[in-house]
Amino acid sequence: MLGLAGITVFVALFAVFIFLGFYARRWRKGDLTKLDEWSLGGRRFGAFVVWFLVGADLYTAYTFIAIPSSVFSVGAIFFYAVPYVSVAFGIAMWAMPKLWKVSKEKGYVTAADFVKDNFNSRNLAILVAVVGIVAELPYIALQIVGMLSVLTVMLYGISNLTMVSDIALILSFIILAIFTYTSGLRGATLTAIFKDILILTTVALVIVIVAIAGNFHAAFSSLPVKYSHLLPLQVNAYWSLFLMSALALYLYPHAVTGSLSSKDRKSLRLSQSLLPLYGVGLAFLALFGILVYANHSAISFLTSFPATSRGTYVVPGLIIFTLPDWLAGLAFLGIFIGGLVPAAIMAIAQGNLLTRNIIKEIAPKIKPTTETKVAKYSTVIFTFIALGFVFLFPLTYSVQLQLLGGILILQTLPSVFLGLMTNKLSKYSLMTGLLVGIGLGIYLMEIANKFSTWTTTLITTEFGPLFIGLIALAVNVAIVIVWSLIALAIKK
Repeated sequence: MLGLAGITVFVALFAVFIFLGFYARRWRKGDLTKLDEWSLGGRRFGAFVVWFLVGADLYTAYTFIAIPSSVFSVGAIFFYAVPYVSVAFGIAMWAMPKLWKVSKEKGYVTAADFVKDNFNSRNLAILVAVVGIVAELPYIALQIVGMLSVLTVMLYGISNLTMVSDIALILSFIILAIFTYTSGLRGATLTAIFKDILILTTVALVIVIVAIAGNFHAAFSSLPVKYSHLLPLQVNAYWSLFLMSALALYLYPHAVTGSLSSKDRKSLRLSQSLLPLYGVGLAFLALFGILVYANHSAISFLTSFPATSRGTYVVPGLIIFTLPDWLAGLAFLGIFIGGLVPAAIMAIAQGNLLTRNIIKEIAPKIKPTTETKVAKYSTVIFTFIALGFVFLFPLTYSVQLQLLGGILILQTLPSVFLGLMTNKLSKYSLMTGLLVGIGLGIYLMEIANKFSTWTTTLITTEFGPLFIGLIALAVNVAIVIVWSLIALAIKK
């Protein structure tokens, strides 16, 4: 589907991406046998570098594929992603500088490190670490879904398309695993800067071209009925989705990893204050799920795919029928590595949790150099484990992968965010609340999906559809607060 010029640009820029990934080992040199040097860049990144790094966690396949796909296939409710990022950065401005300060002072690498000391509970820290590791898996899988969609559209029409796409994907992850192993967070950061430049360029080009063509009116006038019938009760689904997603974002281990890499609190706060600029781009990206309706060639192309996976190809389809061939190649590469870079950061964060908060608890005398090696190996393993999640969900509902992880990671909120405010909460209440919240979340997922394939994270209530994560977290927090108040009263 992509012409020779586009393929050439894609391959050439991918070679640049590979070079940056391996060169990063020499960038801002440090002793990469130390865990904080390998996984946090030595905590020496300035405001703009952290801005690009954390932005890489925002502009992922979730942004480019899942949200436009859901807007196209389901409707306007998936614009929840726009206010979600605005609220999330406000939360980050409060929470991350606090966590950075105590982490710098005490040498913490993960949020679970903080939880362990704050509540004097290794078991609670292990639970938080396990939840963090598991919650990242569907998020990494979502990146793979996005990468596959790009390869499918780019190579559309060739024989053995599935086999060629799978081989290209596997080779890309092997390369990613190697340079992540050798360069650590430095590799992810340098490639994140490259990736963000490509993606921001793509967004600007598509919007400008569509605007010049005057297709905004045509797109909105061509929308299906579902867009004009937003039921009043769906408002509760909308706000519960964006509020809970905002609370979840900086509980994810990869967001913590990016934040802790800052050289000081001032740089971290500045980087967080600039992140809403990415939110502007996200608003336009969500519109891609609508703008595609004005492009008859793209719509015709999408109908060649099964209805269950059609939405996944909205953005690649719009790009290939909007941009010149060579620019389409540039855009496809941006989306493709927009899955690889976040996957690397997420896997590094998982490796940190496994090493620091699980293995080190089992073998407390582990040598620092061995600790780093274990983190490196586990990073590679986690990257490939996530591949299995792709086959559990219909591609159009790939956003549910991220939301599923959100339900899980939300249950660590009392331990982390409330822990930043007080250490008086009962550690037993935190463990109980976390486990109950997870159990309830999974049970409600089964009910909402009628004990079949998980394609929604909303459950019908007397208040209308609500995000399951809200209900699970509410029960979790209630257990923590009531139990802790009773425990404090007994002590007195």
